[in-house]
Amino acid sequence: MVLDHPSVTEKAMAILERENKLVFIVRKEADKDMISRDIEKTFGKTVTGVKTLMTNKGTKKAIVSFEDDKAAEEILSRLGIV
Repeated sequence: MVLDHPSVTEKAMAILERENKLVFIVRKEADKDMISRDIEKTFGKTVTGVKTLMTNKGTKKAIVSFEDDKAAEEILSRLGIV
């Protein structure tokens, strides 16, 4: 599993509300295909895009967009965050 945990910062929540995207902290060796497959397998939602970035602290973030308009909110509610 390449997903570590979802990011629940103010900026991540703004991205969720504005663009229906989730931000996950992932393992450094994870690539976009691995992240997409892991999310689809774990949550059963179709991923349309993944953007990755490295933070100054050395962690890797993935910004994930979904086909379904409410998929991001459903995933966070299933995890007990929203």
